[in-house]
Amino acid sequence: MTIQLPSPLTRITPGWRHADTLTLYVKRDDLIHPVISGNKWRKLAPVLAGLPDSCTGMVSFGGAFSNHLHALGYACYCRGLAFTAIVRGDYRSQPTPMLQDLMAWGATIRYVTKKEYGLRESAAYLNELQHAFPTHIIIPEGGSQSAALDGIATMIEEILTPFTFLLVPVASGATLAGVASALGDPQRAIGIGVLKGEGYLESLVERLLSVPRSNWHINHDFHFGGYAKRPAALREFCEAFSRECDIPVEPVYSGKLFYALKSLVENRYFAPGSTVVAVHTGGLQGSRKTVI
Repeated sequence: MTIQLPSPLTRITPGWRHADTLTLYVKRDDLIHPVISGNKWRKLAPVLAGLPDSCTGMVSFGGAFSNHLHALGYACYCRGLAFTAIVRGDYRSQPTPMLQDLMAWGATIRYVTKKEYGLRESAAYLNELQHAFPTHIIIPEGGSQSAALDGIATMIEEILTPFTFLLVPVASGATLAGVASALGDPQRAIGIGVLKGEGYLESLVERLLSVPRSNWHINHDFHFGGYAKRPAALREFCEAFSRECDIPVEPVYSGKLFYALKSLVENRYFAPGSTVVAVHTGGLQGSRKTVI
């Protein structure tokens, strides 16, 4: 499993209004690995590096298009570890390409109801799981745990070009918490919420930060109605951006991030002369139609 680090920092010059007054970069974490890309690798790397000898497998949670489950399932496959994916909803009759990949890699898929999935952070439920899988490591949904922040922070160390603003998509909070913990003054992190969760997403980030930071905030204007919602305008933008900048994006995470960047640029959110870095966190499961 070859990991390509550091990931490239690519200058983009899109034809957006006022873009010529700024310096725009994309941190191409989507190029770290063809399967375990972006923030998925960075969040998992510290966990994989510290596995005890007694560990024989992992258990984690996600939806039918989960980039996290896909990355973790492949990592377990490469390391000869068992993997159990607890998936929200029943897709046995029509498994998504992501689920088909997991099955091909020998994973066990446990489909659960929305009610049971809602227990994924319950101490009693997690204790039951640990009892059922005594030699497995249980990873939270999205890989969001304190250990993940150190992996995310390494991304900031790789950016040698001075910048003021850094944009990341937000769903489970660990990526934003990780970059916020690593930024220096006067750098600021802007999270782009990809789901309806004003207040909730902020609480996830605050819970992960060991020391409160004031150098971040979440913009909730670009979730397009909720997680995985993909109206025509967003899909059309993804196609146009991919063509213009030669950077593949999808409508669940990266598409919403770059749509937000375009809107902020065109509405002069950033002062002229600013350098802005948008982090492409990888993961294209939301747009896949075929199995790897």
